[in-house]
Amino acid sequence: MPKITFMGAGSTVFAKNVLGDCIMTPSLSQSTIALYDIDAVRLEESAAMLESINRNNGSNARIEKYLGVENRKAALSGANYVVNAIQVGGYDPCTITDFEIPKKYGLKQTIADTLGVGGVFRALRTIPVMLDFARDMEEVCPDAWFLNYTNPMAMLTGAMLRLTGVKTVGLCHSVQVCASTLLRELGMAYDDSVQWKIAGINHQAWLLEITRNGVDLYPEIKRRALLYNQGKLDIGTIEERIASLTQGEELPGKWIERLREEYELYESKGIHGDMVRLELMRRFGYYITESSEHNAEYTPWFIKERYPELIDRFNVPLDEYPRRCIHQIEEWKERGHELTKNPLLSHKRSQEYGSYIMETMETGVPTRIGGNVLNNGLITNLPSNACVEVPCLVDRNGIQPTYVGDLPEQCAALNRTNINVQLLTIEAARTLKKDYIYQAVMLDPHAGAELSIDDIVAMCDELIEAHGDWLPRYH
Repeated sequence: MPKITFMGAGSTVFAKNVLGDCIMTPSLSQSTIALYDIDAVRLEESAAMLESINRNNGSNARIEKYLGVENRKAALSGANYVVNAIQVGGYDPCTITDFEIPKKYGLKQTIADTLGVGGVFRALRTIPVMLDFARDMEEVCPDAWFLNYTNPMAMLTGAMLRLTGVKTVGLCHSVQVCASTLLRELGMAYDDSVQWKIAGINHQAWLLEITRNGVDLYPEIKRRALLYNQGKLDIGTIEERIASLTQGEELPGKWIERLREEYELYESKGIHGDMVRLELMRRFGYYITESSEHNAEYTPWFIKERYPELIDRFNVPLDEYPRRCIHQIEEWKERGHELTKNPLLSHKRSQEYGSYIMETMETGVPTRIGGNVLNNGLITNLPSNACVEVPCLVDRNGIQPTYVGDLPEQCAALNRTNINVQLLTIEAARTLKKDYIYQAVMLDPHAGAELSIDDIVAMCDELIEAHGDWLPRYH
């Protein structure tokens, strides 16, 4: 049976999804699961949670705990699969720093974990730690697959693929839910008769094709999307709306309450949470995988000091990620015991790709995923050294990306504006030269549209100083 090592096991909810999936999968249920973290409390909480799931599923898995850097090699030793879910620096202090210092320069952000100055500095904190993981893996588990879930996905996965010999794939849940989410929010049915194709870069991959029984769905999608963004789409009663979005799945009460709030917002003001993506589809012709709050800051058109009315017009949630962090921290204090101290805890296999990849490699039964891999000519009008998100076949031989060819030129052009930042950030991490940090942020679509070169350099210098020992020394 395989050994699965989870780096950043203190991410308890996410560990439940990926490792709970493994425990519930017959070919993986007898695995050794090695939990690694540098936070003793969170490590114990995750271990308690997984022990309950394991016990209620026959106690087949072996669960081990490894605390601190001094035990990292032991956690990795002999691993077949290494799942990465670390967050270097956490919400406090590093995420706070990523938001508050740019605000002083007039730069507003929503999520700041994938692109923009926040994404750049998150990558600069995280890449050195992941390279340490890679050095250990090359020594104690050289044949293991590294499954990266940490953002900024393209920067971190690209760094691992280009700077190490570790077999790496980046995984994100936005691909597998993209088509179904789009259709359901527009009041269109989604089932197994719908076929789709997605390719591009992480968080900005394109829904290139979507058909039902061979019929192109895009004309009707675009007709409804235009009405939806104008506040004119009939979305039915609240009961019909919830039924359409949930497809009969039982959701926590807080999620249903949020759906009710979103329904009332649309009925009263004609705005909703996906306006940026639908506007981008209107202008570029194709829908994008990741959410509107993300894509608002990947482009130069929605968060603009000169046009403050765009924030309300497109319902852009500034400072969204810090709000989520504060909410999650408070909710964990109130409800964390439901996961960590529930002896009857159960789990239902999720849509996360991790367990399906491992299952396929163990059984040889092929599957297909959307994976983040080195381009190497897969998408012919994007740089060969970029990290791209493409359909991949998985079997005992590993993860085999498929050839895509050219993206529509306007889609590739928008991707390249993000890739510029990604490649320069990797160069900064590789060389420890400040100039590459400045250049990465200068070429960021949002920062470059809002700030002068002098302000960008001053902002980066202030961020470098504020992060202190969370970063290596740059020159």
